[in-house]
Amino acid sequence: MMTKVWDDLLRRVQSWPTDAQQELVQVALEIEAELNQGQYRATPEELRGIDRGLSDAMAGKFATEQDVEDTFAKYRPK
Repeated sequence: MMTKVWDDLLRRVQSWPTDAQQELVQVALEIEAELNQGQYRATPEELRGIDRGLSDAMAGKFATEQDVEDTFAKYRPK
């Protein structure tokens, strides 16, 4: 029974707007993470970000102390 419901839903999802499809994927990933006993699995987008950060670090691209202070100052309440 669940397989038919799932198959029908997946067919309908293909006609949903992209934002709605992405939201469904996010919810499914959260459920999957809970089922994996708290083991978090990064999304492909997050993995790309991690790779960019590691590449930048290996290339010596770091924020200066002044960059960090400027960023904090921008968001501190006045």
